[in-house]
Amino acid sequence: MSGGDYVAGKPSNDDASMDRLSTLPNSVLLHVLAGLGDAAAAGRTSVLSGRWRHLWALLPELRFVPRSPKPGLIASALAAHEADLRNLDVTTQDAARETVAAWLRVAARRLAGSLVFTNQDVPRNGRDSDDDDGEGRRSVYDERPRRRGVARDDDDAKQGRGAFELPCLDRATSVSLDLGHLGLTMPRAGAFARLTEFSLINAQLPGGGPCALGDAVSSRRCPCLQRLTIMDVPGVEDLTVRSDSLRHMELTRVRDLRQLAIVAPALEHLQVLLCFYRHWPRRRPVASITARQLKVLKWGDPFDRRSVQLGKKHLEAVCPDLFLVYGIWPNNGCLELLRCFNNIETLSLTLVHPPDINNKPCLLKNMKMLPGVTFLNLSVISNGHAFGASLFHVLRLCSSTRKLTLHISGKGLELEKQTACPPGCICDEQQDWKFEELLLNHLQEVEITELRGYEHEVIFLKHLLGWATELKKMTIFFNSLVTESMARKSYQILRRFSRLEISMDFYMEKSTMTVSYVPKD
Repeated sequence: MSGGDYVAGKPSNDDASMDRLSTLPNSVLLHVLAGLGDAAAAGRTSVLSGRWRHLWALLPELRFVPRSPKPGLIASALAAHEADLRNLDVTTQDAARETVAAWLRVAARRLAGSLVFTNQDVPRNGRDSDDDDGEGRRSVYDERPRRRGVARDDDDAKQGRGAFELPCLDRATSVSLDLGHLGLTMPRAGAFARLTEFSLINAQLPGGGPCALGDAVSSRRCPCLQRLTIMDVPGVEDLTVRSDSLRHMELTRVRDLRQLAIVAPALEHLQVLLCFYRHWPRRRPVASITARQLKVLKWGDPFDRRSVQLGKKHLEAVCPDLFLVYGIWPNNGCLELLRCFNNIETLSLTLVHPPDINNKPCLLKNMKMLPGVTFLNLSVISNGHAFGASLFHVLRLCSSTRKLTLHISGKGLELEKQTACPPGCICDEQQDWKFEELLLNHLQEVEITELRGYEHEVIFLKHLLGWATELKKMTIFFNSLVTESMARKSYQILRRFSRLEISMDFYMEKSTMTVSYVPKD
């Protein structure tokens, strides 16, 4: 070996200049490019050598992020791509409809899998005021589209934006479109032959378009669709969906809806939330739902049995609209829905105490009957008010419940603030429940989340321990602001009123404190 040709531990000049990475097989190099996480970054590797020039175009997955490339260049990048795409993920900021329409048309020829498109709103100065109807309803269910702290009303979204036609993605399996309030029309022809999931969010659907949304997602054109989500989509007044494959459907803030018709024999889960309020009470909600396999119904809207036909009277789980404990709203929709059922395996009910309840009547007297319930999920939006009387009333109507789950929401109240209402508050006057008898001899398990340890909360739990004569287990998750000493104090109080056989577990979010019940000496 001649001197200078090789030195142990040091590569020769020929070795140092050799591009060993480019000698790897395509499968390995494509894995490297996929790890870059951005189509633009993968495309820039084409300058490395001739071996890399077209390699990025063979990637089965592409992801475009707002920083690169510009929306106008996405169509060019997709046109240069050579392989079928099993996953296309595009995020833009306030993209114009023309650029979105352009790259979607190109993507339709390549896409053979999942498409996720998010057109983010650019933050604006100012926001709409939080108008409240006086009953706390809008503070929980806001009818206006809100994203990332930005409010944009329908008129502003429609100005100068127009609409583009969605191409027929005939080989797509999943499509999620968050359009940032761009206008959209459905394709005039063609079938989404392989589509199983479709999500449409923040889109403007102009009324009287060339193709109704319901027709586009029905079996004739979407024979495999199983999951449908429509959220913050104005412009849909009459929605008719006929699907033999659909199993899960969610309609949220489809705010112009006047009439809904669903014929879906395989449908198991249906949510209708804030779709009919815009026209209520001037117009009753009109809906016809034929779904013999329906198991879960979440109806957060006005309900009238004269105009809403469910077609099925036995469900596993029902979640009606909010129930206002005090106020002028009569809660007719919530009560009307519950009267449709004799028995429900799981009932989820939200009780709302508006911030100002003085001089407002208590509406609980209108709740005179509830279906037979096995699992009761109660959420209480207390706004600082004592809620023992409200829960007592509901539990008296659900005395056959085997498991109670209670979530307590104080609507942002801090522990340092007052833990009791001012003297003379209506909720403080509702004390009769403490002296009435209640037997919950079927209740075996109780789970409570967001407990703050307020006096009125502990008093309710003390009574609950006495009512539930067969209770076996109680689990409590404290609010994150509760200290360990406060949690232990609540535990010490409650276990004095507990039977020996009840297992009591307390959990804290920060330190995950677990305390098992210790029998008294």
